[in-house]
This record gives sequence, C-alpha cells and structure tokens, in this order.
Amino acid sequence: MKIFINEKLKDINEKTVFEVKELMYKEADIVIYNGFPIKEDQILKENDRLFFITRGIIPTQEEFEQALVSRHTPGVHEKVKKARVAIAGLGGLGSNIAIMLARIGVGYLKLIDFDVVEPSNLNRQQYFIKQLGMKKTEAIKDILSDINPFIDVEVVDLYVTEDNAVDLFDDVDIVVEAFDGAANKAMLVNTVLSELPDKYMVAASGLAGYFSNNTITTKRITERFYLIGDDVSGAKPGSGLMAPRAALAASHQANTVLRIIMGDYDVD
Repeated sequence: MKIFINEKLKDINEKTVFEVKELMYKEADIVIYNGFPIKEDQILKENDRLFFITRGIIPTQEEFEQALVSRHTPGVHEKVKKARVAIAGLGGLGSNIAIMLARIGVGYLKLIDFDVVEPSNLNRQQYFIKQLGMKKTEAIKDILSDINPFIDVEVVDLYVTEDNAVDLFDDVDIVVEAFDGAANKAMLVNTVLSELPDKYMVAASGLAGYFSNNTITTKRITERFYLIGDDVSGAKPGSGLMAPRAALAASHQANTVLRIIMGDYDVD
C-alpha cells in the first residue's frame, strides 16, 4: 500500500497508523493523520497522509514545510507559499496581520513602516517592551524569524506616499492597508486601485473601542477591493484603539488575504 509519510510517498506493509509509528517514528509525540492529530489508532487506506512530530526539536526547512502541509491539507500550502503580500503599516493591524500570514507560510511578505516602537503601542501592537525604540520594521522581522524563519520577509523603512506607492507595491499580488489615519488610508486605497488595477486591496476602517464583535464585517466593495470594519468606530475620547477589536479586524484582513490566495473571492 502506498501512503504519504511526512509528505514523501512510501510503499508499506503496515495496516494501521500506530504500526507505522512503532516501526519508523517510535519517538514521535504527535501523530497527524490526513491533516488532524489523533490519539487512537486508525486503519490505513491508499494515499493516506501521516506526519510525525517530536516535541522540542527544531525542524529543518523541509520538515517545517511538511508540517504546514500536514495541517493545511495538500494543495492549500502550495498556493500560500507562492503568494506575495505587502502590508502598509505595522501597528495594531499590520503587526497582527504579519504574524498571522507568517504563521500560515505566505512565501513573501513586504512589510512597510517608518515608525519606532513606543510605549503607547504595546496596548494593541505585537511588540515587546524590550523592543521599545526599535524600528517597527526590524522589530517585526525579529518576531517573524522566531515564528517562521523560512519565508522571505522584506522590510522597508519608509513613509508611504502617493509618489512612491506604485513602485512599492508593483511586485506583489495583494496590498494590505493597515494605517491609522483616515487620509493615509484613502490615499493608499485610491492610488492602488487607480494605478495598480491588477492588485487586490484589503483595507480596514472602523475598529476602535470595545463595542460589539459582530459589527466588524468584511465587505467586497469592488472586484479587487475588500473593506473590513464597522465603518463608524473611529478613535476618539472614550473609544480608543485597543487590542481586542484591532485584532478582530486584523484577523478579518488576514483571512481575506488567505481567501484571495485560495481563489475564494466572495464575501459571505
């Protein structure tokens, strides 16, 4: 019988998952069977997929990608790995989005910001107190290297303007707007949609405060433009930018990027 073991096709005589484990991967702590961890033995079928993980051992690049494939299921990871995504702004939205996209293995991330990490950022942005004073580009690159050192991360320490936006985003498939200011948001969206009409734009507006989770939604505004948020909750006294709703909107943006990568363009 032929099955995939750690993403390599093998011809085996064993009939069950645990028989394979006992013979080949006795030290493994975790067994992934067709994309899901199991604790009870399973009967094997032709072309089943097994992945064995030993805790505490840093994987090679090949092993790491095999692990991603084992959880994403075959076919998904190949598309994710080929994707090229830019994130403009590395604050409460962008730092969260960058981490999520790195975790799923997006092959190329271009991360753009001009600012430094300051104490007021730590209430919602994915930085640490030891990184205060660092450029956000370098701080997020360090964080991502601890999550997935095998993706291509390019950081650009630059203020995005109408004059440089086309050059910055011409080499990616998807542009993620993650700015704080309304004027900067509008500038980037309008520039990308008008000057780079083959790119997808994923933006956000209305995520401040501590209001309902369920008012943050994803809308498809045009064929290539998606907008996340509640459209009304801007930052103001009594309704500041806080970690939970910022992370909710960032998750919407990251998942929208993933859906675009997978060719699932409809919003439901």
